[in-house]
Amino acid sequence: MVEKAVILGYDMASPLGTDMKTQWKKAVRGECGIGQLTRFPLTESFPVRIAGQVGEWDASPYPFLSPRNLAQWTSPIFKHAMLVVHRSLARTGVEITPDLAPRTAVTFSSAVGGQDAVLKADRRMIGEGRMPHPFANPNACINMVGGKVSILTGATGPITATITACATGVTSMIVGKMLLDQHRADMVICGAVDFPLVEPIVAGFYTMNGAYAPKAGQPPEPPQRASRPFSLDRRGFVVSEGAGSVILATKEFADAHGLHYDIELAGWSMTSDAVHFVAPNFETVRRAISEAIDDAGLQPADIDAVNAHATSTKVGDRVEFDALSAVFSKKIPPVCANKSVTGHCMGASSAIEAILAIEGMKNAMLPPTVNYTQDPEMVLDCVPEGARNLDQEFVLKNAFGFGGCNACVVFRKIA
Repeated sequence: MVEKAVILGYDMASPLGTDMKTQWKKAVRGECGIGQLTRFPLTESFPVRIAGQVGEWDASPYPFLSPRNLAQWTSPIFKHAMLVVHRSLARTGVEITPDLAPRTAVTFSSAVGGQDAVLKADRRMIGEGRMPHPFANPNACINMVGGKVSILTGATGPITATITACATGVTSMIVGKMLLDQHRADMVICGAVDFPLVEPIVAGFYTMNGAYAPKAGQPPEPPQRASRPFSLDRRGFVVSEGAGSVILATKEFADAHGLHYDIELAGWSMTSDAVHFVAPNFETVRRAISEAIDDAGLQPADIDAVNAHATSTKVGDRVEFDALSAVFSKKIPPVCANKSVTGHCMGASSAIEAILAIEGMKNAMLPPTVNYTQDPEMVLDCVPEGARNLDQEFVLKNAFGFGGCNACVVFRKIA
């Protein structure tokens, strides 16, 4: 039997801030969190100068994030993952007691993981002639973030790392829904975290022609102008960092425990391009969108808004537009492109954007897409004028990742 999967709680940290209300307000105001890249010293020749960074925040209210407890866990993925998971669970009002623990799953994951730990270990060996720190490998192990979430919460149900590049956050929710449907869990801790701002990763995106670079011969633009999804003058994505956590549960579990919910994960689809390692494929992207809508028992006309993947790349944005045009018979609903204000938070991006979509449904509000100049070949309603009041019963969230990983979900607002 297919279970109704409801959302009990969520939390996020992004270039917009670390407080949920503050981040939502900034998104609605169209305030961009992109600024100068300061995570590492920049040489004169380093090609990337801007990024979306999570600011400093006070960890003192959280004993599990004390300097002593984090002494060996130096990669920022652990600190931020545990923060958003703890706060999203607190929102649910659920305590994972020994009787609930075996029925609580973890699909919280990362696309990049703690690559900063590998880099530090390499520099230590080459520069100092010293062996890696004993925790270098645990910090770098991608599935360790889910393990730390399990240790933090006491969840002992199924655990897996759902790594699908930039689609990781949404995929974690889809796999969570699968576990609920298979009766392997009653509640799932979903989400993703990525802090990819280390030299070789950032520079690597540049050499792939993915990361934003100013036009040759022109002066640099303000950082806040760099991320411009679907725009005529788009020039690639801005590498960012962040974390997002979403708690899913069966409706039966929520009702039995008197838990509040108002959003359902109503439908989903995953497809694989099987064509190119980074360039998206129209047909399989179109199919993922169409199948997610069909899985929710809907027609395309039922969708009130789209939260797009929209990275600001020439090819990626065009394929997503073409797929939306095909599914919606060129009558595409209003489209939000949150990366215009957050940049691209890698695997965490789709979790963060799903949370912003959910906030929009609950508040009957569509945040704007900033920096938008219409591309005459992609006519869209990207809400460029500023936040728009709009009741949304059904919202489609798209997420596409390197390797041809496509993941789409449909959220339903419960009356």
